[in-house]
Amino acid sequence: MSGPRLKQFSTPHGVIQTPVFMPVGTAATVKAVTSEEVEDLGAEIILGNTYHLMLRPGHETIRKLGGLHKFMGWNRPILTDSGGYQVFSLAKLRKMSDEGVEFQSHIDGDRHLLTPELAYEIQRALGSDIIMVLDECPPHPVSETDARSSMELTLRWAERALKKHALQCKGEQTSPLLFPIIQGSSYKNLRKECLDRLLEMNSSSEKKWAGFAIGGLAVGEPKESLYEMASSTAPLLPENYPRYAMGIGLPEDLVEFIGFGIDMFDCVIPTRNARNGELFTTFGEIQIRHAKYKEDPNPIDENCSCPVCKKYSRAYLRHLYLAKEILSARLNTIHNLHYYLSLIRNLREAIRKGTYNEFRKNFYAQRTNASND
Repeated sequence: MSGPRLKQFSTPHGVIQTPVFMPVGTAATVKAVTSEEVEDLGAEIILGNTYHLMLRPGHETIRKLGGLHKFMGWNRPILTDSGGYQVFSLAKLRKMSDEGVEFQSHIDGDRHLLTPELAYEIQRALGSDIIMVLDECPPHPVSETDARSSMELTLRWAERALKKHALQCKGEQTSPLLFPIIQGSSYKNLRKECLDRLLEMNSSSEKKWAGFAIGGLAVGEPKESLYEMASSTAPLLPENYPRYAMGIGLPEDLVEFIGFGIDMFDCVIPTRNARNGELFTTFGEIQIRHAKYKEDPNPIDENCSCPVCKKYSRAYLRHLYLAKEILSARLNTIHNLHYYLSLIRNLREAIRKGTYNEFRKNFYAQRTNASND
């Protein structure tokens, strides 16, 4: 069943209401803000990264210090990415095999072998609430033959991770959730086959998948292909499982993907763009460095209720950015995260009221009208 939906599911650190956006805390921090500030902004769950945390400070260090939640002072759920995407981005420093992926650390040049089992063990050491299986993320464009080969490797790794999960969770009253990743590049037939075979694994294992992620999106494909893959894959996913689109995205992507029936999202865009001076508003994005804001006394967005818009002007934020003040990154990040998390809350309310289509039209109308002013 496709279309916008309201769901909830339980994790060891609390219940998550969906649709939900997960701020990215790659290295045990959502950059430029504290865990308390992220919580105050309304984030229900954040994302950490296996690759970065295994290299620095090391997952065993975090385990000894009480797990990632205690380490970073965050008491709500955490999803950890398996590291597959980071390995994908290190194409010149990695070597793939059936065993796993051998890569060279971007920090000190040391070589490591990341297997599906080790990726799982690292995430258990971190104390993750939602564990992602190790996958191979193919680039775009890629031939169907190569996309199939990549998908087959991802499936073999997924099966090994599920077996590891079943063994690890025996006798546990509370266990983390395990999500596999659907690959297949821009080939619908491969995406469907990947899902079908993951469901077969689910039926034959005593420990089950707890949700499904759509991976390999937003890796350079045209927007039309991105939307086509998401809209065609989402209806195939089981109705009662969380549906996660990895690495998505821009505000309009969230609006559209929620319409496809996707539940979970993460992306570095709100925080990374904040540090680069791009701010999100109800009327579109603005570049705060532009000269037209030099003497502008107005807030970033008059429709925004975030602490930044309540107190600071565009002129001040421009000054901070051009002066390379640390406060610039902090204030811009607070605003952008507030925008994203408010957008998700407003979308939830529209779904609850049955007015999603009206919300979607108004979302684009506000941007169009502003661009015509």
